[in-house]
Amino acid sequence: MEKYCESLFCYGRRKCMTVRVGNVTIGYGHPVAPQSMCTTDTLNTAASVAQALAIADAGGMMIRYTAQGRSQAENLGVIRSRLRALGCGVPLVADIHFNPAAAETAARHVEKVRINPGNFIDGRATLSGVDYSDEEYAAELKRLDERLCALIEICRSHGTALRIGVNHGSLSDRIMSRYGDTPEGMTASAMEFLTICRREGFDDVVVSMKSSNTQVMVRAYRMIAAAMRAEGMSYPLHLGVTEAGEGEDGRIRSAVGIGALMADGLGDTIRVSLTEAPEAEIPVARQLIEIFDGIEGSAPIAEQPADCYHPFDYHRRESFAVGSVGGGAPCQVLSHLPEGCARVRLSELTPSRMASLKEERCLIAAEAEGVNVTAELRALFMRLDNHGIDNPVVICRGYSAISSDELTLRAAAECGQLFIDGYGDGLMITAEGHSAEQCERLAYGILQAARVRFTRTEYISCPGCGRTLFDLQSTLRRVKEATGGLKGLKIAVMGCIVNGPGEMADADYGYVGAGPGRVTLYKGKVPVKNAIPQEQAIDELLALLRENNEL
Repeated sequence: MEKYCESLFCYGRRKCMTVRVGNVTIGYGHPVAPQSMCTTDTLNTAASVAQALAIADAGGMMIRYTAQGRSQAENLGVIRSRLRALGCGVPLVADIHFNPAAAETAARHVEKVRINPGNFIDGRATLSGVDYSDEEYAAELKRLDERLCALIEICRSHGTALRIGVNHGSLSDRIMSRYGDTPEGMTASAMEFLTICRREGFDDVVVSMKSSNTQVMVRAYRMIAAAMRAEGMSYPLHLGVTEAGEGEDGRIRSAVGIGALMADGLGDTIRVSLTEAPEAEIPVARQLIEIFDGIEGSAPIAEQPADCYHPFDYHRRESFAVGSVGGGAPCQVLSHLPEGCARVRLSELTPSRMASLKEERCLIAAEAEGVNVTAELRALFMRLDNHGIDNPVVICRGYSAISSDELTLRAAAECGQLFIDGYGDGLMITAEGHSAEQCERLAYGILQAARVRFTRTEYISCPGCGRTLFDLQSTLRRVKEATGGLKGLKIAVMGCIVNGPGEMADADYGYVGAGPGRVTLYKGKVPVKNAIPQEQAIDELLALLRENNEL
């Protein structure tokens, strides 16, 4: 197995180089830095400054703005000057799509520039299976090399850092032609850019591999970490789940994806993408960071042979059935353990206990006793698998009296990775001061966020930015009110078409901003109602659902 983290059993931050972004240093030996992104029009200086101050007051350590063109990129210098005059020294980041010239302009005015490999020089992906000859592929790589080198030199001369920000939803046709819409394609896209940066001796680079699908996102980050390790690279990682949504579901999805990586020591800066006010993202990010701050130096976990572990693709652990649990049945949510269930901890899995479990063929309730919960439970599953024990297993987590927010984030961060990796036939959560109904809803939310069981409508919605073409928060609420009674559907609400058609690739239906006051509705990847007036869009969405017998 390719190595993507320092250890599967002993927690430690991934050893990477450090990158200076203004007055913030990210990387190994420095705290994980929370950040957010403004939703204002970047040309509206007053609104952009006010929102940045709110993010900074909440504890955000970096603030990002979209810069669609040179005028927005130039105005970032005005915003920066205004913030510095007000005593706010938080570094600014420019977010660039489709416009290398805007990136080159922004690099002169901000502390970091994010570029998307999928559209830095490539045109908008058609998602139509375009084929590239070897010569065409090489020619585009040469164009990429020339344009990226020009940006690197500007960044170098102005002390500006660079984020290579790959998005699952906006891979180029060129990459898709060779790798498809996959984590492997995301990794190849990032490595093209990183290889050029290293060749040019430019190391002020951060990498991100985002997706709204937590399984894709986790595997892509693991792949890029392994690929960099194999090539002797060690750039810091920016973590995030795109289009996570809002409320409890958005927090669960973010905690499942980000937590799955932080549990293995990956991640140097994080952004929780919620369809809420940008400053609301920071407390969630800080709570996630705190969950893992106390793990380093914890008691070591007995190492297990890892030949049975599949971190880069999904393999559900095989088990036989006990009642409705196991045997390939959907993952279950339990409120209590049935009679005859064996409670087991890793330290108790002695040869004699394992022989007994094999003979009894009972349901196993897996429990953790240390603070490195995810690694301990993963080791328990590995020990069972390595000894041929295929009993069904329910992951059991009990919590003391903690707030609802902390319960949501901690349970999702600790348990999500296990289900993403195919471990667990069920989940049982209990918490002092929280009802069984609340705990069950949380457990179902974790299973859905980990993409192993869908029990309610899933909403994929972006957090918004200066490109957004309508009020996302109110629109999402209206879409939820109109469709919330449906089960098993995935509906995307996207502010613009930069990532919309791609990030909602596994959504059943999409509501995407197509222009001022205009919305395009999608069925799967196909636009079916183009540029309809926004005031008609909800009714048209419901009509589309009726046409397809969803209502």
